[in-house]
Amino acid sequence: MAGYRLAFRQSVAKDLRAIPKGDVNRILKRIEGLVDEPRPQGCEKLSGQERYRVRQGVYRILYEIRDRELLILVVKVGHRGKVYRER
Repeated sequence: MAGYRLAFRQSVAKDLRAIPKGDVNRILKRIEGLVDEPRPQGCEKLSGQERYRVRQGVYRILYEIRDRELLILVVKVGHRGKVYRER
């Protein structure tokens, strides 16, 4: 199976600035793992959307999988209590 490419929304950089550096490193490693396995054990499809989420500690990574393009688009990263709220 060919590996997927990663893409990030511009707002993800802002999301990551608000998170402590040690946690950001773990989050980025988790995101890199999605390239080889876009639907890892523990990922969950969000209801009513074509998005998935994975956990990394108290943080959630929301992303879209575009199988035709072999692309993973990271949409949002944030604390579990705030990540699902729309801005």
